[in-house]
Amino acid sequence: MSYPLPKKRSREDFYPSRSCPGGRFLERLDPVIYPSSFACPLSSELLHRYREDGFLILDDVFDAQEMDRFQEEVDRLQTRNSDEVIRETTGGDVRSVFRVHEQSPLFSQLAADSRLMDLAQFILGDQVYMHQSRVNYKPGFRGQEFYWHSDFETWHVEDGMPAMRAVSMSITLTRNYATNGPLLLIPGSHKKYVACEGETPAEHFRSSLIKQSIGVPADEQVRQLADEGGIVAATGKPGSVILFDCNVLHGSGSNITPFPRSNVFFVYNALSNRVEEPFCDLPPRPEYLCSRDGITPLTARTSEQADESC
Repeated sequence: MSYPLPKKRSREDFYPSRSCPGGRFLERLDPVIYPSSFACPLSSELLHRYREDGFLILDDVFDAQEMDRFQEEVDRLQTRNSDEVIRETTGGDVRSVFRVHEQSPLFSQLAADSRLMDLAQFILGDQVYMHQSRVNYKPGFRGQEFYWHSDFETWHVEDGMPAMRAVSMSITLTRNYATNGPLLLIPGSHKKYVACEGETPAEHFRSSLIKQSIGVPADEQVRQLADEGGIVAATGKPGSVILFDCNVLHGSGSNITPFPRSNVFFVYNALSNRVEEPFCDLPPRPEYLCSRDGITPLTARTSEQADESC
């Protein structure tokens, strides 16, 4: 299937990657927290931690009743059979389901929940829209790894996201133990852009969503960043929100325990940072991986408003 090219790029490529042999570090040119007219939903201590580490783990954002509803919806979504459903190469277990904010009225409401939206709008200093949404599944015994990567590197090269003006929010649906393949993050890694080696093949998304080997950092790059910042495992109970900058280096190991791990994942992009033509001179990825058509800003809803519409 072919996809039409989006509008031409309006600026030069400040974050080139996959264009020369060997990986390298480039200077980050964009703020971590943008000047904002939106009310600040975080303490000065948490803001400082986010600016320095590139992520925050916020506990008890959602209550047990909400989590039960989310888990029921997650179970329903993995029974679908479409391009949006990504399965492991062995065993056929569901790895991810994409575009859940459009497939599910419940997750559409969750994407606009003010507990998430207020954070996104303040940090990005702009109205926001949903660049990408998904559920990640990591079943017990067979859940496979997600290798080290910066989301922005892929979104920039393959989607045409101009600047580091996007933020990801992962809502934990199950308890994240240190042993069941939790999200791993390298504090401070968002301050450098990891340019990777390797040429982007056509329709790279068909393989990279299962196992990514292009657009990943070299071993020495990961080692240097980990030596400088360490590695943090995002452990915690259901109902937490892991908030992280689009450029922070992260990944997760396989889950060989009996305890499944799953999360709902929303990517908020600033309206002023809408994607343009990809920086790899290939057609853009499908709409379910990168929103392009009919972009409109999200409107924040309180949890009470969401309950009234159910």
